[in-house]
Amino acid sequence: MIFLIEYNRPEGRIESLRTFDASERSVAHAARLDLELDLNRKKIDHEVVILEATSEAALRKTHRRYFETLSEIGKSFGDYGK
Repeated sequence: MIFLIEYNRPEGRIESLRTFDASERSVAHAARLDLELDLNRKKIDHEVVILEATSEAALRKTHRRYFETLSEIGKSFGDYGK
C-alpha cells in the first residue's frame, strides 16, 4: 500500500492520510504534487510524504512519529530493558 500523509509538524498531527494500492503509484505521486502545490499557494508549511508499507498497522510501527506524540514514543523506550 502507498500512503500519502500531510503532517502538521508544529502541532504534531496528521492533517490528512490517503491510501493507494501499489498499482496506483503514479496517481499517488500526482496527488502528492497537487497537495504540495496547493499548500504552497496557501502558504501552509506542512510536511507531505509518500510512504509504502504492507498495511497501516505496519506504517504505524515504522513511522511512529506521525501517529504518536514525543512523550508517547519516549514512554515506550522506558519499557526497554525491563
